[in-house]
Amino acid sequence: MTRVEASSKNLGEPQQVEVVIVTGLSGAGRGTAAKVLEDLGYYVADNLPPELIGRMVELGDSADPPIRKLAMVMDVRSRFFTGNLSAVTEQLRSAGVRTRILFLEASDDVLIRRYGFARRRHPLQSESADGTLTAGISAERRRLASVKTAADLVIDTTALSIHQLHRKLEEAYGGDARTALQLTIQSFGFKYGVPLDADMVLDLRFLPNPHWVPELREQTGQDAAVSEYVLSRPGAQDYLGTGRHLIDLTTEGYRQEGKRYMTVAVGCTGGKHRSVAIAEALGELLGAGANPGSGDVIRVVHRDLGRE
Repeated sequence: MTRVEASSKNLGEPQQVEVVIVTGLSGAGRGTAAKVLEDLGYYVADNLPPELIGRMVELGDSADPPIRKLAMVMDVRSRFFTGNLSAVTEQLRSAGVRTRILFLEASDDVLIRRYGFARRRHPLQSESADGTLTAGISAERRRLASVKTAADLVIDTTALSIHQLHRKLEEAYGGDARTALQLTIQSFGFKYGVPLDADMVLDLRFLPNPHWVPELREQTGQDAAVSEYVLSRPGAQDYLGTGRHLIDLTTEGYRQEGKRYMTVAVGCTGGKHRSVAIAEALGELLGAGANPGSGDVIRVVHRDLGRE
């Protein structure tokens, strides 16, 4: 019997340790589930033997800062997998660790098609009598039958797209963080190149350049005089409002598709005046309109400020 040495000194604190064991049929979406859980703040370990789960909990509990959310991706490659898993989960739960088992499955036809696309062998294919993919899948179903019965959540991915699976997992494990999005508003100068990671680019070069106003030249878009000058130019407020509306529409679409990061690049010629002022104004607008319970993180950064 596998022994779990889970420390109890911190496990009883209000911030409970959570363990999600991700398992199921090969090709049913374990890798996708691992990526989603990682985005949701879980520390993910792949193909960890059951007897080491308790040790991982101990290590996470003693880390600085402590790791409170762990996801263990396990499959039939782990020897003695089915025999030890129930004992491990019982001991974790008795130690105060919130432990859940996620089981992913799909129809034989879909699994065969996915393996055909990936051009990989099934882990049990060579162990089956005739060495076929179908026999390997059948053997895996039999071996994991008891694990499926013990699972807290079973998801059939046969008819699910990656985005649909993403949403189901967020609903199950995301808590308050499931709709959170990290939005970066980044000012830049076109003469230094457009940021390669930009999801949206706003071009402020149509506005009059404060560089040509002697008393503003040495100041930046973070200074009140420059900001007032830029925001008072014809078309600036309309552009600011339109930019905010486009960002709102795009971020809502990103949430629906399970995307958690977005970078809006705001550019002018040198990245010193117009782009900085508008980026700061956009950050204020979006911050003021954010849902307090969404958990969104909005950052304003200035890539090229100070280069001139």
